Amino acid sequence: MSETTTRRGGAPSVTGLDHRLRRMTARNPDEPHRTATPLELFFDLVFVAAFSQAGNQTAHLLELGHFASATFAFVFAAFAISWAWINYAWFASAYDNDDVFFRVATMMQMIGVIVLALGLPETFRSIDEGGELRNGIVVIGYIIMRVAVLALWIRAAMHDPEHRRTAIAYVVLISISQIGWIALLVMNLPLDRVFVLWLVLVAFELAGPIIAERIGGRTPWHAHHIAERYGLLVIITLGEIVLGTIVAISAVVEEQGWDLEAVLVTVGGTMLAFGLWWVYFIMPSAKVLARHRERGWMWGYGHIVLFGALAATGAGLHVAAYVIEGVAHIDDSLALLTVVVPVSVFSVALFTLYTLLLREFDPFHILLFVGSIVPLVVAAWLVAAGASIGTGIVIAAFSPIVVAVGYETIGHRHQAAALERALA
Repeated sequence: MSETTTRRGGAPSVTGLDHRLRRMTARNPDEPHRTATPLELFFDLVFVAAFSQAGNQTAHLLELGHFASATFAFVFAAFAISWAWINYAWFASAYDNDDVFFRVATMMQMIGVIVLALGLPETFRSIDEGGELRNGIVVIGYIIMRVAVLALWIRAAMHDPEHRRTAIAYVVLISISQIGWIALLVMNLPLDRVFVLWLVLVAFELAGPIIAERIGGRTPWHAHHIAERYGLLVIITLGEIVLGTIVAISAVVEEQGWDLEAVLVTVGGTMLAFGLWWVYFIMPSAKVLARHRERGWMWGYGHIVLFGALAATGAGLHVAAYVIEGVAHIDDSLALLTVVVPVSVFSVALFTLYTLLLREFDPFHILLFVGSIVPLVVAAWLVAAGASIGTGIVIAAFSPIVVAVGYETIGHRHQAAALERALA
């Protein structure tokens, strides 16, 4: 038996038996039953390590009370990690032919992510110390990833005449951005000037795909496949919350044994991760993107904030562990804020994405959003008043639960009506 993958135009190509070189032609964006491949799932594993590294470094700066440097360093790292993943995910959705070239290029990108992750501790330290930004290893890792992406786009330009102008535009724009990152590396500028140039380069990176696809036309990404891929990365970043919960529980058990506080942290952390998972997958991404492909830009870029918020929540739970162990330089109240602030950012990002995706404003969502913020405010107030951090985590966990209950009782009817209008 052979496994066949439908290509654009209906011509099947045999895959699964061998991985010899084959033409990198565009995949059919309406291919039935398109799902993530084992290679894509394997690729995602390195991002577990990258987000974990960023979260650990952020938690260390937060427990020292260095909030400004922790925030900037985390944003720097979260964007680099998320953007690397996004570039690969969208390209693979359009051009994954699973031949040896594509597999080796994927491996090179995985190496780049690992190198980037290894460079994060030095980058975080330099940002915390001020002065010169030491991000050489991070930039080298980023360059490794981007060279592999360039090779894939060059190959797509050679093999896919219909989208050649688009592929060439990607090659040119990615090359320009890489020159910018290399220049930033070798100039040894003070941190304030680096920040300005970093913002310019990030803006250029974000504009690159939009410019390329306006020049040559849209690439044939698969709506259901790309929605699944984003959902999988959400699950990976939720894993940081689970890990943070385990670290916090371990801190409680080591300090106090299995007592009420350990139970509260266990229940609260698990409820928080589960609730965030529940409310994210309420969003009907695949159905709407399949009908309105032009909304992919907003939806895809908006997830950068959402990914960062989830990873930051995991970092906040690491901070809680430092506090419980008695080694943190901040108190319980500030430590809980490192959890509730990113959860609130997640809520803002999720409700914004949902509204923009469906292009509708539903007053009921205002009630749900306010309902999601109230437990966070109550948790912060109670811990500031003397409640334990475990109690605060449990109460904060009701933030997504309020949204889930509202959706399951009333909101699903609103969504059904909105979907009917959006898909008409």
